[in-house]
Amino acid sequence: MNPKKPVYTEADRSSKPLEKPGEFPFTRGIHPLMYLKKPWTMRQYAGFGDASASNRRYKYLLSQGTTGLSIAFDLPTQMGLDSDDALARGEVGRVGVAICSLEDMEIVLKDLPLDQISTSMTINATAAILLCFYIAAADRNKVPRKKLRGTLQNDILKEYIARGTYIYPPKPSLKIATDIFEFCKKEVPEWNTISISGYHIREAGSTAIQEVAFTLANGLAYVQSAVDRGLDIDDFAPRLSFFFNVHNDFCEEVAKFRAARKLWAKLIQERFSPKNQKSTMLRFHAQTAGSTLIASQVDTNVVRVTLQCMAAALGGAQSIHTNSRDEALGLPTEEAATLALRTQQIIAHESGVTSLVDPLGGSFAVEALTDSIEAQARELIETIEKRGGVVACIQEGWQQGLIQQAAYEYQKEIETKKRIVVGLNEFTDQNPSSPPVLAMDERIEKEQIRRLRCFKENRNEKETAQALSELEKAAKEDRNVLPFIFQCVTSHVTLGEIANNLRKIYGAYRP
Repeated sequence: MNPKKPVYTEADRSSKPLEKPGEFPFTRGIHPLMYLKKPWTMRQYAGFGDASASNRRYKYLLSQGTTGLSIAFDLPTQMGLDSDDALARGEVGRVGVAICSLEDMEIVLKDLPLDQISTSMTINATAAILLCFYIAAADRNKVPRKKLRGTLQNDILKEYIARGTYIYPPKPSLKIATDIFEFCKKEVPEWNTISISGYHIREAGSTAIQEVAFTLANGLAYVQSAVDRGLDIDDFAPRLSFFFNVHNDFCEEVAKFRAARKLWAKLIQERFSPKNQKSTMLRFHAQTAGSTLIASQVDTNVVRVTLQCMAAALGGAQSIHTNSRDEALGLPTEEAATLALRTQQIIAHESGVTSLVDPLGGSFAVEALTDSIEAQARELIETIEKRGGVVACIQEGWQQGLIQQAAYEYQKEIETKKRIVVGLNEFTDQNPSSPPVLAMDERIEKEQIRRLRCFKENRNEKETAQALSELEKAAKEDRNVLPFIFQCVTSHVTLGEIANNLRKIYGAYRP
C-alpha cells in the first residue's frame, strides 16, 4: 500500500502547472476530449467449453451492447497442448475456450463482424499461433487484413514473474514476441501487437507501485528488443498497449493510472527519442480485480466492481472489463455477465463522468499520489536495470520474491483485521445465499477430442509434415517464425504440433 496522509494541501502537489489532457506526458489522458466523443470500449472477457459454446456467448454479449470481444482460452491452449494431450485431461474448456486448429477458430468467429469489431486475445506463450489462426479465419471470410482490429496480449515476461503459462525460456520467448511486432507491421497494421500486463502481477499480490514498475520495465524490454532487431520506434510503439488491474483503493488506483501514463511517456522520450508523439502514449485496458471478489456474500462483489470500474474510468482507461459477481465461485453465468456489462453502461451513460475529462485532476490528494507512485516506480525500474535487466531479474526470482512478500503482508492484514473485507473477515453472514454456478458439461471434452482427431485424419499429412519441417528450419536459423507458423496453420497443423516443434529448438523453461 502506498502510505497516505490524512490531509493533503496545495503544498503536497507538484509545483509544475498541470498540462492539458492530450498533451505530453499525458497525465490527464491521451486524448484532449477523452470520453466526450464516445465512452471507453466495453469488453467482457469470455470463453468456455468448445468453440460453439463460446461463439454463442460472444453473440449474446454483442447483442447486449458489448463493443469489443475479449477471448479467454483454456489452459491447454495457453500451454501449447492439444485437447487430446494426456496433460490436458480434465482442463479442456474449463477456464476458457479450447482452440487446437484453424477449424476451431473458424467456429469461434462464425458470423461475427470481424471488420467492425475489435478483438482482444488473452494469450501469451502461444500468441503467435492464435494470431495466425485469427488472420487465416479472417482470410477465409474475405475480411481484408487492413480492417482487422484487436489486441494480442503477447506479454510473455510477466508469465515468468506472476502467472506461469510459459513454454520456452525467456530469451527465445522474447524473440517470438518481437517477431510478432515485425509481422503485424506488414500484415495487420491496425492490430495492437502486445498488451503489456500488470493485471496478473497485481493478482499475484503485488502493490500498486510494483504493478506499475514491473509492467513498465517489461514494456521497456520489449521496446529495446524491437529496436535491437532494427525496427524503428515509430513503426511499432504506437501499437503497444497495456493491461492493468483495478483494485479497491479508489484514489490510489486513479493516481496509479495517471502515474503510469506519465512515467511511460517520459521513459520512452528519454531513451528512444521518437519523432511521433503517439509512440510515447500509454494506452491501456483495465479489468476489475478478481482477487478482491469473495465467495461468501457474492452480491457485495457488485459494489466492489462498480467502484473499481469508476476508478478505471476516472483514470482514463481506453477499454474496461467488469468482473461478474459469481467469479469467486466459477465461470460467469449469462445473467451475471449481463449485470457486469450493465454496470459499465450505467457508469458511462448515467453517472456523468464521460462528460468531464480527468475530473479528479488538480485534487491535492490525487496529484500527490500520482507524483509519489511515479517516483517510486521509477526507482524500482532503475533497480531492475542495475541488477542486469528484466530477464536477469526473472532468472534469479527477484520480482517474484518481492511480489510474494507483498502478498504475504496483504493476507496478514486481512487475517489480523487491520484490513477489513466486508463479508469475509467482518460483517459476515452465517447463512449466505449462493447463486447458481455455471456447470461444465463433461461431454464437451470428449466431443472436442473427437473433432480434433477427425480433423487430423482428414488432412494432407505430407503437406502438414512439410510445413512443420520449414518452421523447424526457420527457428534453427533464427528467422522470423510468424510466416512459417502461418503456413503451418493453413496446412492444418494443430496448435500442439506447432508448439512441440518449437520446443525441440528452443527448449522448455523450468524455473
